[in-house]
Amino acid sequence: MSGNRHQALGLSDDKVLNMYEMMLLARKIDERMWLLNRAGKIPFVVSCQGQEAAQIGASFALDREKDYILPYYRDLGVVLAFGMTTREVMLSNFAKAEDPNSGGRQMPGHFGQRKNRIVTGSSPVTTQVPHAVGIALGGRLEGKDFVTFTTFGEGSSNQGDFHEGLNFAAVHKLPCIFMCENNKYAISVPLEKQLACENVSDRAIGYGMPGVTVDGNDPLAVYEAVKEAAERGRRGEGPTLVEAVCYRLTPHSSDDDDRTYRSREEVDDAKKLDPIHTFADYLREVGLLTDESLQEMEERIASLINNATDYAENAPYADPEDALKHVYAE
Repeated sequence: MSGNRHQALGLSDDKVLNMYEMMLLARKIDERMWLLNRAGKIPFVVSCQGQEAAQIGASFALDREKDYILPYYRDLGVVLAFGMTTREVMLSNFAKAEDPNSGGRQMPGHFGQRKNRIVTGSSPVTTQVPHAVGIALGGRLEGKDFVTFTTFGEGSSNQGDFHEGLNFAAVHKLPCIFMCENNKYAISVPLEKQLACENVSDRAIGYGMPGVTVDGNDPLAVYEAVKEAAERGRRGEGPTLVEAVCYRLTPHSSDDDDRTYRSREEVDDAKKLDPIHTFADYLREVGLLTDESLQEMEERIASLINNATDYAENAPYADPEDALKHVYAE
């Protein structure tokens, strides 16, 4: 990374620093969740580590006041950028009554929050893709000006929902952005055993839409691709498939042992491209980040996470009878 690339993209200095702080917040929350899991305080972690640049770069390219997002379970960065708070994330991880996603019913990573237009997902992967298409169609029928943005892993791009969703969106020229966060592994299955084409984005041509592959470790590259996709959608030119190539730095989840299917050397090599470090290098290069300002940022984040953890750990659980709420008519 060299030169003021962010300014060429129309991003102010403050905006890119905000992007980096949001990436760092997602990483630090994730690291705290692993500690809480290993301490036996929360039951499950599904991690965003290594994918924060793709998530934040994309989110900042959208209109966070009106666009709808349908994230997948790793998208901690996306939901934070769209307004979910650190406290709300922690309430979800501790499965407390105040959890905005599900009132403590769902596993972590099943994001949903009406006020921020975060549409709830579910455990079967890729179901969010046709939902995103349906919301885009609904918006058009009601004359509303928003795009829908949905994410998924490259493993999900092999599911029927992916193909049906892309086909319908393309036929009807819907303002929908499909972003594959290609982290190289569908749980334990490597990319080369998942698809015969070189890129997930190669599949776009079969549906008559643009497909682009970008460096998912570079938030500015992802920002540019998603910004262009959003503008196409708003102009009525239809959907776009964006593939952000990144790497999952952690096991698939807290229940997975990734040593059974990938070497430590491979993971260590991937860490050299960790966007938390490479984007910090860019910001230092252009004179926006110093050791002092980074320390201030880290202290702000630590305080936020500590307060959120304490609050969520001590918050009440839902009453047992609440399990029946929103299930049967009342």
